[in-house]
Amino acid sequence: MKKHILLFGFAALFLSSCNKKSETAETSSTTEAIAHPKAPKAQGAPRILFIGNSHTEYFVSAPTLFAEFCKANSQLMNVDQMVTMGVSIDKIYADHKVEAEQNFAKKDADGNYYDYVVIQESTPVALAEPEKYEANVKMITEKIRKNSPDVAIYIYEGMSPLAFTDPEYKDYFNELRKNTVAVTKETKNSGMLRVGDAINDAYNGKNGYKYLVANKDNLRFGENTLHLLNDGGFMQAVLLYATIFDKKPTLPKELTLSTGTDDNDEMKKQEVSKTISNVKALEEIAFSNR
Repeated sequence: MKKHILLFGFAALFLSSCNKKSETAETSSTTEAIAHPKAPKAQGAPRILFIGNSHTEYFVSAPTLFAEFCKANSQLMNVDQMVTMGVSIDKIYADHKVEAEQNFAKKDADGNYYDYVVIQESTPVALAEPEKYEANVKMITEKIRKNSPDVAIYIYEGMSPLAFTDPEYKDYFNELRKNTVAVTKETKNSGMLRVGDAINDAYNGKNGYKYLVANKDNLRFGENTLHLLNDGGFMQAVLLYATIFDKKPTLPKELTLSTGTDDNDEMKKQEVSKTISNVKALEEIAFSNR
């Protein structure tokens, strides 16, 4: 696993968004009514596409974990991904343009090559550039819908870039949430993948979860950017499964999780019961945010 240092320029980001912060403290308990998208009826195994950066795959991989959950639950699913670390949707598309255009041009007998798409925008754009956020999502969904007109879109709700102990953590959480809600409402047949809400609930101790282990954050880790660790990645995978299928998954005994946070550490199959600190609490938090 390549643990590149990601310089997102958050100092400049914070200054640019200081005047845009929410004045009220929103939490997942005050969720706006956003309908879930309706997925097309697939002939054979449906197909999901992940579009994102290091929040989609870094210490843990959302596409890999979701595929493992589907397999453990005998849920047929083809999993594709377009991931480039540290960049926004438009640059992810540019980096994968040849592959993307080939896939976007493919057709299935049922009329939709992709049945589900998860779109994760970079934190700086999602936080401080809402117009670009909306434009990027519009650009990529228009390309996808050329041959997948009925695809169900899930807009990834990002996480506050600050540590939970930072006094401005909640301000940035609220701003990210507000912008993601707005983009979701502007996107046809879309819903919100509430990762930020779930992480926030876990930090606040919902269902008895304790995020500190030996005085270290057990959900996220990083210097310039906080990335999901095993607890956070596990909860995100349960959340995605529960959001798409509206039910709790049967938990696999083993999942591909991180062995550590150093440059030479990799992902490998590990026992869930020994690797995840509080399986039940994280499962319940995820399900409540579906």
